[in-house]
Amino acid sequence: MPADEKSHSRRPVSQLRPEEKTYVLVHGAWHGGWCWRDVAALLRAGGHHVTAPTQTGLGERRHLLNAGITLDTFVADIINHIEAEELDDIILVGHSHAGAVITGVADLIPKRIRHLVYLDAAIIESGHTAFSLLAPDVAAARRKLVVEQGNGLFLPVPEPSAFGIPEGHPKTDWVRRRLTPHPVGSYESTLNFAHPIGNGRRRTYVACTDPFNESTESSRAWVKRQPAGWTWRELATGHDAMILAPTELAAVLGEID
Repeated sequence: MPADEKSHSRRPVSQLRPEEKTYVLVHGAWHGGWCWRDVAALLRAGGHHVTAPTQTGLGERRHLLNAGITLDTFVADIINHIEAEELDDIILVGHSHAGAVITGVADLIPKRIRHLVYLDAAIIESGHTAFSLLAPDVAAARRKLVVEQGNGLFLPVPEPSAFGIPEGHPKTDWVRRRLTPHPVGSYESTLNFAHPIGNGRRRTYVACTDPFNESTESSRAWVKRQPAGWTWRELATGHDAMILAPTELAAVLGEID
């Protein structure tokens, strides 16, 4: 990280200029904070404060993988991060599986959040699980993998192509090296919350359209059925937009207010 960028990222949030925004970028399943590297660098270059925490059991925290990890664990991860870093007026971005996480965060600490951005993300209603969003045969196949290859504990790592990253792409091997097993408890546990999804915060859904990701199809359809309260954006890229199209994604995020 360049010296000027590093010093900016460590500057107290209370010292940000009015035009500077604060972003918390939350990764999806099998990923870690590492996946936001290029987007975070671009946003920081634009004068913004950016953090990208890694959730329990994943990425550089993979040594914490255990059977007790649930969606509540992930929600607590992000709330604790926000509170420890003393962040306010946040643009909270959740990719894929982390759509459920940011919904849970907004339910509990809405006053710290300025805008929620669901990046090709899961929309889970209260009392439901991440597996409930998938077609029954897909969910059954994943549960079988957990038993046969995941020691009953985790979802084995898929190929980068599962996230729209084709073989031969410049970052394919970089992603393959960094993906880690995902705790199945975060798919089996229910997400329970007291307020409507978003809890009154401004909400934007960014759909990745080339190609569409089947696992978030029902979530995209749910957003389109809502009568009001959502802004809809599209990016002509694959599911891992932060890796495939960081410049375009950073531009979209930079326009969020």
